[in-house]
Amino acid sequence: MPRREQGEPYYRISLDEASGMREAGGSVVVDVRRPDEYEAGHVKDAIFIPVDDILARVDELPTDKDLLFICAQGVRSGLACEMAAAMGMDTEKLFNIEDGTAAWIEKGLPAAYGSDE
Repeated sequence: MPRREQGEPYYRISLDEASGMREAGGSVVVDVRRPDEYEAGHVKDAIFIPVDDILARVDELPTDKDLLFICAQGVRSGLACEMAAAMGMDTEKLFNIEDGTAAWIEKGLPAAYGSDE
């Protein structure tokens, strides 16, 4: 079940929760890792915006969907959630996938490689 730590403007979710939300529609995964990490493997159909670019590219984030941020281990994605909240995004739509991309791929969830969607 999504949970919110005190003071955090986003929810923390597991791989299973993220996969379920993604399959149900109404959400999009946002990968905030470096380009080389993204090309090595990422969530299929993820939006790719490195964490250092989130503030400048916040207008590329859909406002009508839940945003499921992912990185390698949940640190940069948590930071991206904080940045999105600071830029006025609805905090009820911000989610941090805590387990990261490698765990997503290892679990056999939909993934892509290179610059493919």
